[in-house]
Amino acid sequence: MSDDKTKQGRDRKFIARGEPYEVRHFADTHDISIELAEKLIKQHGNSREALDAAAKAMKA
Repeated sequence: MSDDKTKQGRDRKFIARGEPYEVRHFADTHDISIELAEKLIKQHGNSREALDAAAKAMKA
């Protein structure tokens, strides 16, 4: 059975908190520690858009 093509790309809108490689990638992208990345995810949820904004706001 093939993948559902209508759901393509939806996962990129979220960061999987339970997947260490995704948290590490987010932390590396924003040049922050993994601990801080986990804290942001806990505070703002797993929406990549909200987390990107929060990380950028911290640096400003």
